Amino acid sequence: MYNNKKGGKIGIIITVVILILLVILSNTKLSNISYLGNAINTIVMPIQNGYTYLKNKIAGNSSFFTNIETLSTENDQLKQENSELEQKLRELEIIKAENLTLKEYLKLTEKYTSYTTIPAYIINKDTSNYSDIFVINVGSDDGIKENMTVIADKGLVGHVVSVTKNTAKVQTIIDPSSAISVTFQSTGDNAICKGTLESKTLKATYISTSAEILENDIVETSGMGGMYQKGIMIGTVSKIENTKNITDKYAIIKPAVDFGKLETVLVIIK
Repeated sequence: MYNNKKGGKIGIIITVVILILLVILSNTKLSNISYLGNAINTIVMPIQNGYTYLKNKIAGNSSFFTNIETLSTENDQLKQENSELEQKLRELEIIKAENLTLKEYLKLTEKYTSYTTIPAYIINKDTSNYSDIFVINVGSDDGIKENMTVIADKGLVGHVVSVTKNTAKVQTIIDPSSAISVTFQSTGDNAICKGTLESKTLKATYISTSAEILENDIVETSGMGGMYQKGIMIGTVSKIENTKNITDKYAIIKPAVDFGKLETVLVIIK
């Protein structure tokens, strides 16, 4: 609409100029008509040409701005569609993660059919040079109590040390404060395992002087001490150390559970 008004004003100006020239022409002698006609042509033609050029230019600009507006609208639509696709992708990733968690729970429950368990996943970790504790998403409202055993797919994780209505803290077996009564599978000898955070391993001490422990031997819970059930996998012997004092012999145990990648666990409630 703005372009049409601008073109109309230019047309009015040209019309006024032509009328003025016609008035001058009517008062001019016939002998000067030819001369005056040439003068009119000289003046009017450039104006007409300029007007035509300007009109075409304005029309072209109008088309240009219309195209810009169309492109802007299409760009906004594409941005909206892209945002919706990103949201759907995030939802699919969440569903995928939930499916993996459910598969992990199923695998755990199928493996430990002899226990009544509650599945949980880790929601927070408090790992330092002095402790290795994490928080799980189940608590007293789910039947969780202190000292309940926590396991994973590969073996023993630790035990519950405190409980709220909806969460529970779990002390892992690699925590220096933990102590587990264990059995070496090949010999049946017992020992006490404590955590060593420096290397995320366990140190087995109080080993019988007559025990013939082998590397790669399987280590399980002995069931003594009342904390853990018997026969839960702890790890394997990675190194045996014989000191000058035979009573100080110890073994380094590599945990079966990869605590750095641990996400899902089971709490044994019965």
